Amino acid sequence: MAAKTGVSSVSQVREQENRASESGSGTGCPPWAGGRSVLEGAFGLLRALERAEEAGLSSLASECGLPKTTAHRLLEQLVGLGAVERCGGGYRLGPRMFRLGQGWQPYPGLRSVAREPVRRLVGATGATVGINVLWEGQTLVLNWASGEANEVLGPLQNGVAWPWFTAAGKILVAAARPALPLGPMPGSWLRESAEIRERGVAYDREEVVTGVCCVAVPLYGTSGAPVASLCVLTDPSHNLERLADVAQRTGRAISAGLRGTARAVIEPTVRHGVLAPGAGPAAEHRRG
Repeated sequence: MAAKTGVSSVSQVREQENRASESGSGTGCPPWAGGRSVLEGAFGLLRALERAEEAGLSSLASECGLPKTTAHRLLEQLVGLGAVERCGGGYRLGPRMFRLGQGWQPYPGLRSVAREPVRRLVGATGATVGINVLWEGQTLVLNWASGEANEVLGPLQNGVAWPWFTAAGKILVAAARPALPLGPMPGSWLRESAEIRERGVAYDREEVVTGVCCVAVPLYGTSGAPVASLCVLTDPSHNLERLADVAQRTGRAISAGLRGTARAVIEPTVRHGVLAPGAGPAAEHRRG
């Protein structure tokens, strides 16, 4: 790729994210102030626990700018809901958050439609494959299917957020609306994004993690706009252009499945322009 990021390891990426959080420019808790809602306070505590994994009442209250009594009351309510659980003298995220998180997807049927094509892609290439979306200016990994690349990356977890300038993020940013709030863009991005749109593939040649290369292709829904990306991670010895051909075929198969799933959700609910019994957004969500 033309634009170098200057990030050469996973630890450096995480270091940057931590500095952004500390400075208030990342996804840290917003300070508690007059007029803030109880819901904002609760989500602030959940985000703090997400970063810390385990933390005590005092540190959570301080990080979120909450009075200790307020933080304690909110945490105990979250414990009662299963969203937080007590551990020793502190707190951590509870099992209900895991269950809710596993149920989220940016498009109806994405997880189920992608499962078999991704399995075949891993089997055919030996590479690590991920399904990703853009979230708060970062590349959020919905699902990993492990292959050879995880020897360099280490244990891979769903829900990990990477910078937007991974191949998986670039393919989505290139197709996104111009107002996407990512801050100042590299001077070469205008030309690079046009090339990405033209060829339908984004590459990462050890730009984010040394020893790991990546190919990413878009996944399309019924609107014709990308709803997610498919990325294939491998080592520098592989021919990325050849890998891109295989990834594009897999991407087309998943996109066709997504369009079919969306039609299956929408079409049975309409009869002569009238919603059928049990139809509507809630029913569509259940079927998705």
